[in-house]
Amino acid sequence: MSELTTEPEHLLGTVAIVGFPNVGKSTLINRLTASRAAVVHETQGTTRDRKELICEWSGSKFLLVDTGGVDIAASDSITRSIADQARVAVADADLVLFVVDAKAGITPGDEELAEILRLSHTPVMVIANKIDDPSQEALALEFHRFGFGDPFPLSGLHGLGSGDLLDLIVARLEEVGSGRVAPTDEAIRVAILGRPNVGKSSLFNKLIGSERSIVSEIPGTTRDAIDTVVERDGRTFVLVDTAGLRRKRKQRQGIDYYSELRALEAAKRADVALVLIDASQGIVEGDLNAADIARKSQCSTLVVLSKWDISEVTIEDVRPELQRRLRQRPPFITTSAESGRGVTRLLEVVATLYDKHAGRIPTPELNRFLVELKESRQPPSKGQKRLNMLYGAQVSTRPPRIRITVNDTSLITRDYGYWVENQIRDRFELEGVPVAIDFRRRS
Repeated sequence: MSELTTEPEHLLGTVAIVGFPNVGKSTLINRLTASRAAVVHETQGTTRDRKELICEWSGSKFLLVDTGGVDIAASDSITRSIADQARVAVADADLVLFVVDAKAGITPGDEELAEILRLSHTPVMVIANKIDDPSQEALALEFHRFGFGDPFPLSGLHGLGSGDLLDLIVARLEEVGSGRVAPTDEAIRVAILGRPNVGKSSLFNKLIGSERSIVSEIPGTTRDAIDTVVERDGRTFVLVDTAGLRRKRKQRQGIDYYSELRALEAAKRADVALVLIDASQGIVEGDLNAADIARKSQCSTLVVLSKWDISEVTIEDVRPELQRRLRQRPPFITTSAESGRGVTRLLEVVATLYDKHAGRIPTPELNRFLVELKESRQPPSKGQKRLNMLYGAQVSTRPPRIRITVNDTSLITRDYGYWVENQIRDRFELEGVPVAIDFRRRS
C-alpha cells in the first residue's frame, strides 16, 4: 500500500457512458482510462452493473461511469435492471457519452435511448464508435438527426480520436460539471468476496441503501468490480462488489475468467475483505478459497455469515470451524440482507478491523512481549545453539509488518514461526489481520 495522502482529489464532474448492447462502451472506457478495468468480450451484454473509474487527462480528473448495454425492448428482468441502472447513471451525470455503432447505423434501440436522453435534460455527446479509419468518418453524419450536435467519430479499439475526445470532455465539464471530491487514501477500501450467489450484491445494496448492483437469483450476475463511496459516522468507505469466485479450474476462459481476475485485483487494492458465506449452506471449499484470496492479497478479513435468518446452524457450530480452517482466525458477523440484521453494525466492525490493519504496535510493548514468548516456550535449537529473539519493531502498516532480529535465522522452524505469529495476533487483538513477520539475522 502507498503512504496515506490527506489531500482530496477534486474532480471536474461525472461522465456516464451509455448505449445499446455491444456498441463498444467497455472498450472505449478502457481506452479513455488507459486500463483494462472493464470486462471486454465479444458476447453481447457483458457489462451489467454500472461502475465508476477516475479518468485523468491534462491534469484534470473526472469520474467516468460505465453502464450495462440498454435494450429497452427486452423483456427479461436482468435486461430491465440494466436499463434502470443506466437511467440512474444518466440522472447522476453532468455529461453523457451516447455511444453508437457507426458501421451498423441508427437502430430502433438507438432511437429509443435517444428519446430517454432527451427527456433527461443532461448534456449529451454522441460518440460514433468503430470508425477505424479516417476515410469512414462520413458514417457518423447520419447521427445528427438525434439532435445532440455533431457526432464525434472515434475508434475505441484503435484509439483513433480518443485524445481529442478527452479534450472535449474536459472542456464541457469545465462548463457544466458539478465538481466533487474523490476519496483519499485514508478511505477504508472494502472488497466483498465470495462464491456466486451467496448474497454479495444484496448486502452491497443494503449497505449503501439503494439498488446500486443488480440483485438476481441467477449465479454470476455481477461481472465487473464496482466501487461506491459511502460516508458513515465520519469514516469514508470505498465498497467494491465483485464477481463470484468459482472453484479453481485448470483452464478457465471467457467472461468468467476475466471477471474473476477483476475480483482478484479488487482484493489486492482493498484494506479489508468481507468474505461472504451462505450460512444456510455451511462452510464449503469455495468459501475457503475466497478467504485464502483475501489472505494472499494482504487484506484483513471479516467473515460475513449471510442469510442467517434462514440458517439452521448456530454460532457454536461456526466459531470452531472458522478458527480451525482459516489461518488468520478472522472475526465473523451474522447478517441478513433481507431483514437488515447485522448490516448497520457491519461497517462499525470493518472500521475497527481497519484500525488494527493500519495501526502500530509500540516498540517497547512488542519487545516486552517477545521476552514473555521466550519464557513461555523453549525456542528451537540445533546442537549447542538455540534461537534467541533479540528485539523487534513494526516496520510498516496496511497490513502490519514486524521485523524480529535473531541470532541465527537458520534456527527458525516453520512451526515456531507460525506460533510467534499467532501469539502476536492474540496478544494485540489482530484477529483477521494478515500479520507479516520477517526474521532477520543480527548483522
